Amino acid sequence: MFDVSRDIQSLTDFKKSTPEFIQQLKETGEPIVLTINGKAEVVVQDAASYQKLRELVEAARIFEGIREGIEDMKAGRTVSLDELKEHARNKHGLSR
Repeated sequence: MFDVSRDIQSLTDFKKSTPEFIQQLKETGEPIVLTINGKAEVVVQDAASYQKLRELVEAARIFEGIREGIEDMKAGRTVSLDELKEHARNKHGLSR
């Protein structure tokens, strides 16, 4: 779980104690927000956690596409396979 006292650090402190922060990243799997002049500027994350996050984002995109498809079906925004084939033939000048 994100811990404000642990996971928000200044860039200066991060540069001074990089090995310790890298160990923290690996142990917790939580990102660290780095600040410059008191303002959040950069988020640092270990590679394994970043990969897991990317996989979750991709899964969310897939589920959203499926949800949109189901909504299209319910709303009647679909065509039959035969209509699709005919459209493709006409668009690309293909013969039967």
